[in-house]
Formats: sequence, C-alpha cells, structure tokens
Amino acid sequence: MRSVTLLLFTILLPYFLSANDDRPPVPYNFLAKKEVKTFIDRMVKKHHFTRSSMISVLKSAKLDRDTLARYTGKYKVGSTNGPWERYKAHVLDPVTLDKAKAFKKRYYKTLLKASQEYQVDMEYIVGFIGVESKFGEYSGDYNVLDALTTLAFHKNRMKKFFKSELEHLFLMAREQNYDITTLQGSFAGAMGMVQQMPSVFRKFGMDYNRDGEKDPWDLEDAIGIIAKFMKKNGWEKGAQVAVPTKFKGKRYTALKTSHRRTLPLKTILKHGITPLKHFKEPKAYLLKNRNLTHDDIWLGAKNFRVLTRYNNSTSYGMTIHLIAQAVK
Repeated sequence: MRSVTLLLFTILLPYFLSANDDRPPVPYNFLAKKEVKTFIDRMVKKHHFTRSSMISVLKSAKLDRDTLARYTGKYKVGSTNGPWERYKAHVLDPVTLDKAKAFKKRYYKTLLKASQEYQVDMEYIVGFIGVESKFGEYSGDYNVLDALTTLAFHKNRMKKFFKSELEHLFLMAREQNYDITTLQGSFAGAMGMVQQMPSVFRKFGMDYNRDGEKDPWDLEDAIGIIAKFMKKNGWEKGAQVAVPTKFKGKRYTALKTSHRRTLPLKTILKHGITPLKHFKEPKAYLLKNRNLTHDDIWLGAKNFRVLTRYNNSTSYGMTIHLIAQAVK
C-alpha cells in the first residue's frame, strides 16, 4: 500500500488549483540524462521492453514546468492538495451534493452490487468518486507521460516515488494496450474517475462491468475499484466513521490533531472536547478542519483512517464523509 499511502497529491480537480496555461510543457532532451539511460537499461533488462520503443517514447516526453513547480522547494498548502475552504466551496456545495444524489440513483444497481460483494457502504463509494472526478466530469488534462517523466528525472521531494510510477506507467500501458503518449490525468500522473496512480491501477484496477476492459475512465469500473480498495484496507460496513464535537472558543489547540494517530477518548474528553453524538470506540482520531473564522473538530473512527489511506489528508476524508452523509 506504499503507493496509496503516499498519495498526498490526488485531489486533482481543476477548480482546486490554478491552471497551467501560463507554463505549458516544453520540448526537453530527457535522453541526454544519464539516469534516463539507466532507466531504459532497467526496463529492457527487467521487463523486456525494446530499447528502440523506450527511446522513442522518452524522446517524445516534454518538460512539464507546472508539474515540477508543485513538488520543488518547500511544500505549500494548497499546491498539491486542496485546503478545507476550497473543498467546502467546490465539492460540498449544493450543486455538487445534488449531483451526488443523482449519481447514487443512476448507478444504484452497481453500487448495491459492490456494497454487498465487498461489504462496504455505498454512500462512501459515491463520496470517493465525487471528490476525485466530480462524478466523471473531470479526470485531468495533463499529459501523464510528460508529468511522470518530469518528476522522475528532475530533483523534487518525491522523485523516487515518481520514478517508480513511471515504471508502472510503461507496464500499465503495455498490459492494457494504451498509447502511453496520449494518456491524460492529473499533474501528478493520476488517472481516471478515481484518480489512480499507475501502480494503484495495476493493483486495484478491474473490469467491474464485464465489458472486457479494465478502464479507469469507466464509472462502473471505478465503483468496483473503490469498493475493493475499501475492503482491502479494513472497512467495516455500517460502523462509525466520524462524529462532530463542540468546544469552547473558535480555535482548538489543547491537543495535537491528526488522522494518522489515535488518542484515548478519555484524554480527548478531558481536554475540552464534547462529542455531539455517542462515540463508540475507546480511541479516536482527533480531526481538525480549519475554516477562515473557526475550527471544526471531529472524532474519527477506524473507518475514517481507511478514507485517508487513499489520500493522506484529513480534509479529503472529511469531504468524502460529508458527501456520504448527504446521500444517505
């Protein structure tokens, strides 16, 4: 699950981030780099690609300056993941929640099948697809080869990860008979209705609608993919996910908040947090969403951590949870 847990970047909707029109990809001689030649040698020896095909593909790759800028220098909030206020404005708005309800109704049979087969709650599948592609409206307009080649062979904080994903991209394209030079996705190389990195698609991709093709751009296949992911990561159907709380004041600083580690519920209660509903587990993730004027504090259960296994972000998990609550 390394490739999934490292996804700090897969909230990729265009309205979260500034467009890259001012810095389009430009021609670049990747083949002049020693490490590119080493990469080609590895792909030929380990995976039996022809050297000529590797050279041809990488010769066509361009330098994506916009993509590279997001992963160089000090990490800036909002550069590779949407801040909470943007989630609220663009994914939890009334129009999008209406689309969530319509999506559930339209794909109810497939959602029900996946829910029963994998023992997961269908509303959270709806939430995933809403956050990742706004129910199929957007799956990315960056050239995936350009993005991953740029990040694999230029210094950035996740270079090793992206080089591995470039390797998976070549393997995925060969396995699925895709034209690797035309695939489109996010600035980080994620593709399809639930924005999968190549390694994630190779692990979780499926032909859920039985049309003979594993298609990350197909919404029914995406439903199966997310259900399988949730089950694999320990989702418990019908179990608690998150509970709202109240506290004195506008900002909460008494305890460190995190979706990565739990605190004893008794400790949380002693430090000024009052759950607005009964919380059933002895430990909780203390979750904070920072609004412009105040903090929202939630208690997260084990199921909440499953949501953030796909994208390592409290805001991401909470957005899925709130969409799910809206369509129940």
